[in-house]
Amino acid sequence: MEEMKLYHNLAERERYENLAELYAIIVTTEQLERAYVRDWVSQADYTPACSKLIAQYKSVLNLVGSDVPDVQQFMADHKLNCPAAWKRLQIGVPLTVEHATLSDHDPSKSAKYVAETVQNFITLIDSLKLNRHAVDEIHPILSDLMQSLNNVSTLPVDFEGKAKLLEWLINLNQMRASDELEPNQVRQLLFDLENAHHAFYRFLSSSS
Repeated sequence: MEEMKLYHNLAERERYENLAELYAIIVTTEQLERAYVRDWVSQADYTPACSKLIAQYKSVLNLVGSDVPDVQQFMADHKLNCPAAWKRLQIGVPLTVEHATLSDHDPSKSAKYVAETVQNFITLIDSLKLNRHAVDEIHPILSDLMQSLNNVSTLPVDFEGKAKLLEWLINLNQMRASDELEPNQVRQLLFDLENAHHAFYRFLSSSS
């Protein structure tokens, strides 16, 4: 009996391997999300693992191109019931960045986290003012800012401006790395950042 091949040349082989990689990333992300919610994996292990999967997802999407114009349809076609993975990959940041966690209340680290937050605010604002408007220049710093805000354990859950910053992070995740923000978008992001920065200083003043 003649062996049946999925591909007949290297290009077809790469195409199927990329599709298989997308499938595997979705399944693995679903398993990781469920494991973290059930407390089967620590925050320290979850965050880098999830960040790596999100980065791999973005990379493989560029490779599959027109083969997968709609990831949700791809999931339906392959009977992938992975709602947690879909949400996480769409948001584009780990759950620990999206929401504050309560795992670290070490007072000795409070000053460190506050300093990191202030520095991330300044770095991102300065970058935008220096005309660094590409997604791959903005997204990493904004992600670090969200993480540092979450690390400040005394910060209120409904801290002013945080929801806006998360919204920007999600929007940037929907764009390509080489895309650049339009001038009106840069202006709005700067406005939202400066408002959140001032709100953070007000919080620090009221807490001292």
